[in-house]
Amino acid sequence: MIPLVKDTISHAEMDALADWLRTYPRLTKGNLCIEFEENWSHFLGCKYSVFVNSGSSANLLMLYSLIETGILKQGDQVVVPSVSWATDLAPVVQLGLEPILCDCNLYDLSIDLEDFENILSKNNPKALIFVSILGLVPNMDEVQQLCDRKNVLLLEDACESFGSKYKGKNLGTFGLMSSFSTFFGHHLSTIEGGLVCTDDRDLYNLLKCIRSHGWDRDNDDYYQKDLRSKHSITDDFESLYTFYKMGFNFRSTDLQAFLGINQLEKAQFVIETRNKNYQLYHSLIKSPFWSAPLSSEERYISNFAYPMISDKRTEITNKLIEAGVQTRPLICGSIGRQPFWVKNFGLCPKKNADKVHDHGFYLPNNCEITEEEIKFICSLV
Repeated sequence: MIPLVKDTISHAEMDALADWLRTYPRLTKGNLCIEFEENWSHFLGCKYSVFVNSGSSANLLMLYSLIETGILKQGDQVVVPSVSWATDLAPVVQLGLEPILCDCNLYDLSIDLEDFENILSKNNPKALIFVSILGLVPNMDEVQQLCDRKNVLLLEDACESFGSKYKGKNLGTFGLMSSFSTFFGHHLSTIEGGLVCTDDRDLYNLLKCIRSHGWDRDNDDYYQKDLRSKHSITDDFESLYTFYKMGFNFRSTDLQAFLGINQLEKAQFVIETRNKNYQLYHSLIKSPFWSAPLSSEERYISNFAYPMISDKRTEITNKLIEAGVQTRPLICGSIGRQPFWVKNFGLCPKKNADKVHDHGFYLPNNCEITEEEIKFICSLV
């Protein structure tokens, strides 16, 4: 069988983890989490990162931090791509915000800017959750300019796009905040995990506070002193169980951070291998129905899985499955046709997203797939 994804944690890394465990270290969140966050920020090119238990939690944490600051309030409108993931949308609804679905484009599968402009002309959204699909690279200049012109906060979900670059700058460094996933099969893995990244120091401290119950233990001195002063907390003992915000428990562990630190050491190899595999797929697959975009110096694609949109989806996927090649729908197609959306909001047709929903799927890409396996997959397609 040729799997869609493979575990990025090698036997050597597992052995190193076992050796580390024999030193009987602290396993819960501690210094290794801080080291991993710092290393991730350095590699990505942002100032601050907050390690959490999943990419889905990272999305929820991003949105809730804006509610805590007062930037967003219940009832505010948030634009969510029709082609995205369930937990891009779910936090919007769970936090009492109003979601507006935006169609995708049929080049890089991110939001259709014409539909986005139409939404902006008829509504007053305060934020956009922008999803870069499978590592494909949008025109971030146009996205940023439109958000700036309409005063819409840009939040990036880059969970599938670690290492993808627009004009040399990593996706996940364009918006006010971004989310990443380190779940099994993603570019890098900490078993389960995710990160929120930002250049805003106050948001960084708020994110750390609400990640851990709403207390101030992880905060920078200036932020901690400000919280205690505002609430007349002068006793260090009392401060241990003082909760300043309506927080969560989204913490990860030092065990996972140990894995993450080791994973980052091979990050460039992972990115380059996924790009090389993507380019091989691109050279071998020709379709009159839809073609994936070319990776270029301006839009460098660190691909999660190779996207396909074909009117022969059923025939192709049946052939792949019969030959032992794993395949999946292209993310979850159109959110506006998912049962949980239809139940709460009614069917939301979107021309391009519906095309993805009916005809989209993707092909395996990981660092262990061979050139021969890719050629075999392409021959089946």
